[in-house]
Amino acid sequence: MSTHRSPCLDAGGLLRVAGGGVLISFSAVFVKLVHVGPSQSAFYRMFFGGLALLCVALARRERLRARSGVWAVMVGAAVLFALDLECWHRGILLIGPGLATIIGNFQVFFIAIAGALLLGEKLSARHMAAIPLALVGLWLLLGVSPAELLPTSTAGGLVVGDSLAGVGYGFATALFYTGFILLLRQSRGMAGMLSPVANMAVISLACAAVSGAGILARGDSFAIADAASGGYLMAYGVLCQGVGWVLLSTGLPRLPASLAGLVMLVQPALSFVWDILVFKRPTDGWGMAGAGIALFAIWLGLSGASGASGGAGARVCRPGELEDAPNTAPPDAAPHEDE
Repeated sequence: MSTHRSPCLDAGGLLRVAGGGVLISFSAVFVKLVHVGPSQSAFYRMFFGGLALLCVALARRERLRARSGVWAVMVGAAVLFALDLECWHRGILLIGPGLATIIGNFQVFFIAIAGALLLGEKLSARHMAAIPLALVGLWLLLGVSPAELLPTSTAGGLVVGDSLAGVGYGFATALFYTGFILLLRQSRGMAGMLSPVANMAVISLACAAVSGAGILARGDSFAIADAASGGYLMAYGVLCQGVGWVLLSTGLPRLPASLAGLVMLVQPALSFVWDILVFKRPTDGWGMAGAGIALFAIWLGLSGASGASGGAGARVCRPGELEDAPNTAPPDAAPHEDE
């Protein structure tokens, strides 16, 4: 008589994904703390983070040469990531780190819709249920009346309020991140592709170049106002873009997809917590309920991508059992880490 046992979970994978999510949750906090513009914070994040990832790739002696076709896709991904950061940083300054991060994570729905429209993929029942649920949660989280989200008519024309502009930047963030993820997936599936760390190092540095070109074109300065801002920017790049991404990229393949999606909710959830604790964001009971509903909807969308059960009832692997651990997380099962 044989007995069935649930597959065990890789403790190292769990710790890496959770640790990566915790580090990345501070991204929006750093953006809010630094005394530089949104474009400059995007540039320094990708510059310092790209250098950190490049050092990891060189230490591992990973190949950095690729075919021209791969380079073209990586550069395209870098352009979309730069636009994503531009919008996300502006959203943070308008509506706060927590809300901007939660809206940015709506990319899970845009990716699902793009897959259905462009790749012929089928939307799962979880996705169909999660999308309206996420919108309900967002509405409660905003805590504003419909009139407050409408442009105001003045003598100079229509004026868009901070709430509406911030939400608009948040959805633009999710759209650009969707395009970035689709190109990132393509770059990983091409012949002659780079390793994940080398791939992201190249994309990060190319993204820094795009952001830097935009700063130069506008005649803006790269100057960092003070030493504290310099320290925050370096931590933002090295910890959030560098270390955080390495932890996620090495931990995700070791977990079931839906469980990974649940663990990764630590990132937008903690971003909302830091917004309340550090920046004293006013949030009532309806706002807290809205945040919970939105985060649940995001998890529902992430888990719906695999149709997995989430690893319910699974136990952590004992030494010697890691070869039985699941390896089903898709390469794009990542939160918005600008997210």
